Amino acid sequence: MPPDAALVAFNRFGLGARPGDRDRLLGDPRGYLKAELRRPDIALISLDDPVYADLKGSTFAIQASMAENLQRKLDRKRMAAVDGAPAASPAVPAKPAMPRSEGTLFRAEAQARFDKALRAEAGFIERLVYFWSNHFCVSAAKGAIVRASAGSFEREAIRPFVLGRFADMLLAVERHPAMLFYLDNQQSVGPDSRAGRNRKRGLNENLAREILELHTLGVGGGYTQADVTSFARILTGWTMAGREGRLGEPGNFVFNANAHEPGDAMLLGKTYPAGGMGQAEAALNDIARHPATAQHIAAKLARHFISDDPPQAAVARLATVFAKRDGDLRALASALIDMPEAWSTPLAKMRSPFDYVVAVRRAAGPGPASGPGQSLGWLAALGEPLWQPPGPNGFPDRADSWASAAGMKTRLDIAWQAARQIKEIGNPNDMVDAIIGPSASPDTRHAVAHAESKQQGLALLLMAPEFQRR
Repeated sequence: MPPDAALVAFNRFGLGARPGDRDRLLGDPRGYLKAELRRPDIALISLDDPVYADLKGSTFAIQASMAENLQRKLDRKRMAAVDGAPAASPAVPAKPAMPRSEGTLFRAEAQARFDKALRAEAGFIERLVYFWSNHFCVSAAKGAIVRASAGSFEREAIRPFVLGRFADMLLAVERHPAMLFYLDNQQSVGPDSRAGRNRKRGLNENLAREILELHTLGVGGGYTQADVTSFARILTGWTMAGREGRLGEPGNFVFNANAHEPGDAMLLGKTYPAGGMGQAEAALNDIARHPATAQHIAAKLARHFISDDPPQAAVARLATVFAKRDGDLRALASALIDMPEAWSTPLAKMRSPFDYVVAVRRAAGPGPASGPGQSLGWLAALGEPLWQPPGPNGFPDRADSWASAAGMKTRLDIAWQAARQIKEIGNPNDMVDAIIGPSASPDTRHAVAHAESKQQGLALLLMAPEFQRR
């Protein structure tokens, strides 16, 4: 028997139902999801919206981080001078520590992401944002600059393109200062460039390798180590302007011609003539349209939205749409909704920590109005700290990655915390119908119905297998 279509719409495609959401489907879950695709600018978080007044662009964020880093260095030098001064020297008054702008910016971006998730209808577009943000991930653990700009990276390089063309998103991502800093391209210098000859610096292949291996072609996509090295040469000069502003406004993307490897370059069997920044742009556009890229993206989307081991026929259909529609991500999302396997395959994937935390907030209520701290803490406890994946390949997307005994114990603790924070809880039995619907098993209904309190009933609902799966 196929799963309940409403549960598929909210759990597999969306971010979980809120009380009353199932009634809004009007018997047409596919149409409800496609309505999100037709809404213009649905993925954007606009700085003109008063709700997001605390947000800043990545340039501001990076400049603030640079300024604080410089001040911290000056403070350390000053304190070292004081420590080394003779005993008779007068004491130097201590200067108050500067607030860490990186943390303030990070929390504001996190709050915006949570707010957007809670206000979404089905949440299909938000799920696509998270998918692509994890596909093109950066990590705040890299350092203060990425911590300050991780949220603005998602707003600037992912959200505007999530229903656009893959090639446009690819270019925006690889040009963004957060990505260039995360994958060390500001350290990459063409050996035969003016800067390379003068400073004896060389290539850093991190960005080139991850673009080919993770962002586009995928492992086994037909590239060689020679392609990685050649692509690294092509990408030299793509960097971020430093604090001194010698190349441009600090924190902005710039092309440093003095660091770019001169001459033609061969990549994947094609010669790219010398042409400065345009050489890498041409290469990225070709890679975005490569058949291996279509296959790689199709497989990842099918794994995310259908099952850990999706039917190959479904992957092939998605790859065909990607290729025929020139990487049109709106068309790809629509094809996912139309795919029979997405509605017939049992809900067997475990919700990721972010999925679970958002689903809890949507089902039970937004929780305390004191900022994103508790939700961020829950994500860290569950092993998926926001914008801090363990590596450039992002967080895992398989059920067994999140189904450990320790992880389930943590989910139980979160369910209890969330339930205790809700002051006005309706009838938990009615909530089972509103959130899970007819797919709720007799065991789940019995457990909720025989709970000792409304809080316990809500907590049991939030821990039900039907609530955990997508």
